[in-house]
Amino acid sequence: MNNAQPIKVAVLAMGGEGGGVLADWIVDLGEHNGYYAQTTSVPGVAQRTGATIYYVELFPCESDDPDHRTPVLALMPLPGDVDVVLASELMEAGRAVQRGLVTADRTTLVASTHRVYSIGEKAAMGDGRVDSDALIAHAKQAAKRLVSFDMAAAAEATGSVISAVLLGALAGTGVLPFSREQFEATIERGGVGVKPSLRAFDHAYRRGGAEEPAQGERPSIVPPGVPSHPAVAKLLARVHAEVPPEAQPFAIEGVRRLIDYQDAAYAALYLDRLAELRSALAVDDTTLLRETARDLALWMSYEDTIRVADLKTRGSRFERVRGEVRAQQNQLLAINEFMHPRIEEICETLPAALGRWLARPHWVHRLVRRFTRSGRVVTTSSLRGYLTLYAVSRLRGMRRSTLRYQLENVRIEDWLERIVETAKLNPALAIEVAQCQRLVKGYSDTHARGLKNYQTVMAVVVKAGARIAPATLRELRDAALADEHGNRLREALRRYALA
Repeated sequence: MNNAQPIKVAVLAMGGEGGGVLADWIVDLGEHNGYYAQTTSVPGVAQRTGATIYYVELFPCESDDPDHRTPVLALMPLPGDVDVVLASELMEAGRAVQRGLVTADRTTLVASTHRVYSIGEKAAMGDGRVDSDALIAHAKQAAKRLVSFDMAAAAEATGSVISAVLLGALAGTGVLPFSREQFEATIERGGVGVKPSLRAFDHAYRRGGAEEPAQGERPSIVPPGVPSHPAVAKLLARVHAEVPPEAQPFAIEGVRRLIDYQDAAYAALYLDRLAELRSALAVDDTTLLRETARDLALWMSYEDTIRVADLKTRGSRFERVRGEVRAQQNQLLAINEFMHPRIEEICETLPAALGRWLARPHWVHRLVRRFTRSGRVVTTSSLRGYLTLYAVSRLRGMRRSTLRYQLENVRIEDWLERIVETAKLNPALAIEVAQCQRLVKGYSDTHARGLKNYQTVMAVVVKAGARIAPATLRELRDAALADEHGNRLREALRRYALA
């Protein structure tokens, strides 16, 4: 009686990562080496560019057996019944564990540790990223064996694609009954990108035999060099003279960010505000200064239409997009931007007096609102589209006269004053007040919702004063970050009778 069982392999990959190619390689490997092989796929469109599960079953041919019959192979993986899971990204490995495809008694899990953040992670008001270390720990606990390293970096280093790296890591584990030469012959039969694929295969094959994921060296913090521009050198000297050492890395990054955002004079205003805050505090609270230095730089570099246009027309951005889509030098790349500035953004980009006039309800306001009701597609890779956004980005020189600049400056000054007043009564609460800036972020509707939540929380601080506990304010802030529409925040306010 024949008790042979198929070898069951599940491949979880996102669109464009070559999951289908990897599954076809495994099928070709089996068919050329005495196995029946079958692959199916279940596409998904819920995450990023669409995560797909490819399923492969391999069954040995036994032509010498007189009772031999052609096997019927399954079309999809079942929880607890998979021998090998290949995941092209760490979150996909987590999904495989969650679905029960990875089990400690039989499954070898081969996964890349790099992250491509999901829509849910990107859209979160706060830090919505899933803890990568926790994902790896769960995967290691769930699997019989885990082989994991940054396969995207390996693919980039070898000039190949991640599917070739996954195949090499699979071969290196030795869980399939095929030799290295048989794996490599499969790549060669494909006839496309053979040399870089073999380089990637070789790199990953040597990593696939490791029981533990290789730990790379932590990048060292490189101290900033001596700036050549005298104005920048003066700002850096001010940081070292005026800011406590514990807060200097944040202040230096803040100066760098604000020079890029506006100019050296704007960065000097940032340091002036930090100096005023430090002098106003009764005690030199380095934790409060560090948190304020971080959040003040973020608030002063708020995203307006000028900033958005500037970022979208930078040469570095075009190079990054070309790299992400792997466009060749002889290929044309079209970049379409969907832009939907509300009339509020238009008013705030204008000089303050003109912006306030346009914001009032009259026929010009209604006309502009009608034309901005729908979004526009701007092709930044075309001359017309690029020049349109470039012209908006050059308005940076008049940013200080805009309505948005005046509004944000009033909010920033009020926030700093609230930090100082709170620090006199409760330094721990002042740190939480400083971190409330994190509610104000984004652009357009996202900014409007975040600002509304911020104003709600700060109204509670003003009303309750030092009577509110730091932990309570932290919970209110976290509730606001957890739900951009404010439902969680309203629930928390009712729970603490602060509504």
